Amino acid sequence: MFRNSKKKLNLGRLGEKAAAKYLKQKGYKIIARNFQNARGKRVGEIDIIAKEKGQFVFVEVKTRKMEDHDDILPEESITRQKLYKLRKIAEVYIRENNLWDFPYRFDAISVWVSQDQKTAKVKHLKSIFL
Repeated sequence: MFRNSKKKLNLGRLGEKAAAKYLKQKGYKIIARNFQNARGKRVGEIDIIAKEKGQFVFVEVKTRKMEDHDDILPEESITRQKLYKLRKIAEVYIRENNLWDFPYRFDAISVWVSQDQKTAKVKHLKSIFL
C-alpha cells in the first residue's frame, strides 16, 4: 500500500511540475506551490498559486497516466468536498497575505503523463467556480 501511495505522490508531483511549466509558458507568474496553512488544523493544500495580469489564480492539478484508459477524466475527480477545501485554504492564503482587495479565481489543470514520463498533455480549465 505504501508503494502505491508513493507512486501516486510522485505522479502528482510530476503533473504539478508540468502544470507549472505550462502556466509559465502562458505568461503566469508562479507565486507558490503546495501551499498549506502553517498554524492550526490542516485545512488543505493548493497545488499552485499563480498570478496572471494582476489576478491571483488558485490551481488544482489532477494527473493521470496516458495509458490508463478509464472513463474518468482527471478533472472529474475534483469533488464538491475538494472544492470546499480549496476555497477554505485560499481564504487562509488571502488572509495571511492581506490580499482581500485583489481579484482571484480558481482553475483546474488536468495532466496526462506518458508511461516513460517524458511527455505530458495539459488541459487548462479556467474559473471552475461559477
